[in-house]
Amino acid sequence: MIQLYHCADARSFRALWALEELKLPYQLHLLPFPPRVREPSYLDANPLGTIPLLIDGDARLTESAAIVQYLAVKYGPTPLAVGPEEADYGAWLNWLHFGEATLTFPQTLVLRYRMLEPPERRLPQAADDYAQWFHSRLRHVERALGDREWLVADRFTMADISVGYALLLAKSLKIDDGFPPQVAAYWQRLKAREGFGRAKDAQKSG
Repeated sequence: MIQLYHCADARSFRALWALEELKLPYQLHLLPFPPRVREPSYLDANPLGTIPLLIDGDARLTESAAIVQYLAVKYGPTPLAVGPEEADYGAWLNWLHFGEATLTFPQTLVLRYRMLEPPERRLPQAADDYAQWFHSRLRHVERALGDREWLVADRFTMADISVGYALLLAKSLKIDDGFPPQVAAYWQRLKAREGFGRAKDAQKSG
């Protein structure tokens, strides 16, 4: 059975949400955040100490965007994937990685310098700057949505999970004020998905 090591509402939520959308059986290992500090035994499973860690047979993946792509391709066919024969294949891959590399990266620095560092090491100005960086990159999502319901291929895909998680993290970090109108409506659609709700419930029960 697929195993997922997860912290509530952390990057591993992408993998959890993807598993629920695909309705795959899995075993969830719920860890305190950050696990490398608060659950040192986790380093035996993942020496990086990061989450997610997804184990599927001999496959071990630690990158959240790679995990959602892996699940969609390995356990397809599924409309959550966009195939190379489709016009939006390149856009699908780009949004998959944009969600992590472009949107989540500045958020992790907000998390560090506003919340995780001890008070004497926190840097409010740096946190504010990176929050602004996140919002400036979010304008690209607003433009791409236009009058679309989802980002690519006229359907909900793993790209929406990747980008949607960044909106969830923005809520957690309290930097969600000022979502542009299309992004705000998109976030409401994402939250309304049954797979999203099941993933939220799963992390509560562990």
